[in-house]
Amino acid sequence: MTPDDDKYRAPALDKGLDILELLAGIDGGLTQAEIAKRMGRNANEFYRMLDRLVRRGYVTRLEGDRYSLTLKLFGLAQLHAPVRRLASYATPLMRGLAEESRQANHVVVFDRGAAVVVAQQEAPGYFGISLRVGAHMALFNTGSGHVLLAFRPRDERAMMIREYEGANEGPAGQTPEFFARLDQIRDRGYEMMPSAQTAGVVNLSVPIMGADGNAIAALTIPYITLINLPAAPDISATIQLLQKTGRQLSELAGHELAA
Repeated sequence: MTPDDDKYRAPALDKGLDILELLAGIDGGLTQAEIAKRMGRNANEFYRMLDRLVRRGYVTRLEGDRYSLTLKLFGLAQLHAPVRRLASYATPLMRGLAEESRQANHVVVFDRGAAVVVAQQEAPGYFGISLRVGAHMALFNTGSGHVLLAFRPRDERAMMIREYEGANEGPAGQTPEFFARLDQIRDRGYEMMPSAQTAGVVNLSVPIMGADGNAIAALTIPYITLINLPAAPDISATIQLLQKTGRQLSELAGHELAA
């Protein structure tokens, strides 16, 4: 790098980015002293920077005074071009799913402690349950939230829960029974649960898997029984349609399905 190339240096910004890049390649986090040693600097140089990164949610402080990345950078990326690309690819398949199932559907991603709707398709009939794009939902009482947690590695799941607790200023109240439910969802491939918000609605959710084999989003139908359309698919047939669309979206996202 020539002097001219480096004339707009921002040392504090460089230091923060160096920390983020270092922690991105570390499992289990590092102490302040370990960060300083790896970067060849004095540990006191990093105290204020680490404090700011923790307060802004990019880094979390673990037990034993170790620092680790949160999913905030991942969340920001999800709300940028990749999410728009996902919504673009998903739209025609979501439209087809709505036509076949006669139900509304939506796509949800995780962002900074919440499940966020990034695409939605209304039901083709007179009525249906639909959520607006940009709506924020909880992780612990929605089908989408359950799927986003169930199909992530345990360490990332733990970070998602910490971000949820930070955003909601309190413990999430997870129990062994809740984690057992996540394992059950992962085993069967979908979530089916009564809505905690609307009577008579059953949340059906499947993962949209990425190339790394983990969920990048959830595809959800807020299923309602259509009394006026007796020929409409029942809930079992709707789950099959939802799973088929989830697999198609996963393939578009680069996930290789097992033979």
